[in-house]
Amino acid sequence: MRIALVHDYLNQYGGAERVLQALSEIFPEAPIYTLIYDKKRTGYVFSNREIHTSFLQKIPFIKSHHRAFLLLMPLGIEQFDLSSYDLVISDSASYAKGVITLPSTIHICYCHTPIRYAWDDSHRYIKQFGYPSFFEKFIPFFLNYIRIWDIQASKRVDYFIANSKFVKRRIKKYYRRKAKIIYPPVETKKFYISNSNKNYFLMVGRLLPYKRFDLAISVFNKLKLPLKIVGDGPERPKLEKLALPNIEFLGLVPDEELAKLYSNCKALIFPQEEDFGIVALEAMASGRPVIAYKGGGVLETVKEGETGIFFEGQTEESLMNAIENFRENNFNPQFIRKHSLKFDKEVFKQKIREFIESKLKI
Repeated sequence: MRIALVHDYLNQYGGAERVLQALSEIFPEAPIYTLIYDKKRTGYVFSNREIHTSFLQKIPFIKSHHRAFLLLMPLGIEQFDLSSYDLVISDSASYAKGVITLPSTIHICYCHTPIRYAWDDSHRYIKQFGYPSFFEKFIPFFLNYIRIWDIQASKRVDYFIANSKFVKRRIKKYYRRKAKIIYPPVETKKFYISNSNKNYFLMVGRLLPYKRFDLAISVFNKLKLPLKIVGDGPERPKLEKLALPNIEFLGLVPDEELAKLYSNCKALIFPQEEDFGIVALEAMASGRPVIAYKGGGVLETVKEGETGIFFEGQTEESLMNAIENFRENNFNPQFIRKHSLKFDKEVFKQKIREFIESKLKI
């Protein structure tokens, strides 16, 4: 049986790319088809794989400014010739699910979310992309095209897998399709419990507007508590200007350093709404509690009062109250880590195998 993997774009290494990495381990011979690819930006994780890119790969600056070319992505994904494959697995938060396959080919989509900037608060998301103001006037017309294309693309999928109950509901709402829930993989073996003194809070992730680093920085500026921030992204210069000296930007760090930072923090600050939220589970795999905004995928992974606490609104007052009321001694690190093991990478891989076997009757 010939199998192909399809991914939106490989110019970063985040949760979706970790799913692709796990799928690549299940199917080591399967080539990867993606709109664009940057070895360095993906940490060379896929450097030993057979990778096919679209015509977009040749456009200057696209690897660092891919959002400027959104209207070309449907065309790019449809240009791939997958006629020689029996099974296609797309790993998609946007365009990968739109590949065209033969009627005899089974297409399974692991869906991280229907396109957020098309279906959610599109005006807010587009403003965060930083387009010139004159161009923003035309965006509603372009988004209408993307919505129509996205609906048609969803019909090309034979079976959907959702990464959370939260996303399953969105797939049903926007695509009118059913989905099986299989939670994304967490490499729990990389993380460990430490008995060191905990003297700082931690945030981890790409520095993007929706992740609300700005909210946490404003709160920690007022509380004067130590906060370490791991990650990089377009918001970094602006965020660094907002931060007082008690807030430290560490940029991208090696896996070993990240594990140490998790295990030695008081708690992870998680003020954003995510479709799932692997970072929260990495903290829990380190035995550390999570202080999270009460929305999105963390409602399925954080147990209130046992592995973390929630705050109700994305406001300074709400987050500040949660931090001030947080008591580290209320949490058992061993219990927190045990809870995280339910989301281990090997669990993910086994459930994916079982799902595919059930659909193909292998």
